[in-house]
Amino acid sequence: MTWNLDPSHTSIAFAVRHMGFATVRGTLKAIGGSVELDEQGAPRAIHAVIDANSVTTHEANRDAHLRSADFLEAKAYPEIVFKSTKIEPRGDNKYLVHGELTIRGVAKPVALELETSQPLTDPWGNRRVAGSASGKLNRKDWGLTWNQLLEVGALLVGEEVRFTIDVEAVAPAAVAG
Repeated sequence: MTWNLDPSHTSIAFAVRHMGFATVRGTLKAIGGSVELDEQGAPRAIHAVIDANSVTTHEANRDAHLRSADFLEAKAYPEIVFKSTKIEPRGDNKYLVHGELTIRGVAKPVALELETSQPLTDPWGNRRVAGSASGKLNRKDWGLTWNQLLEVGALLVGEEVRFTIDVEAVAPAAVAG
């Protein structure tokens, strides 16, 4: 069965090294997507669409730079898309999710560690399932190469991006009711 991603209960956070010694954190917002579950509630396929224009680190100039052609080029590529290609069970509701992440029109493989909940019924009668995923990627693989070398030899912006995703998905209304 295919469940719909609930953007209002989904969060995407990322962290990148800054000047080699600090960490900058930010968030993105999901637009939509779906999770296909088997009869036991295990994920079989995952698809998510993220709003590239929603990137925020709570610093206006940096956020504008991240939306620019130096990074996400959000005007020309307003969506970041993830689509799973293989999901490997690891036991205890844990999975290794292989997928394709498309940023700025460039699709590259990524792997996520995922832990899911068992489906439940919320107070309004909707069936819901949740999951938490984490992973890392090298931004240069997607052509996000802008940087500056500092006097001490460190990069202004780290190349590794760590991310965590918390998701809720809702069963279709016909099934939920």
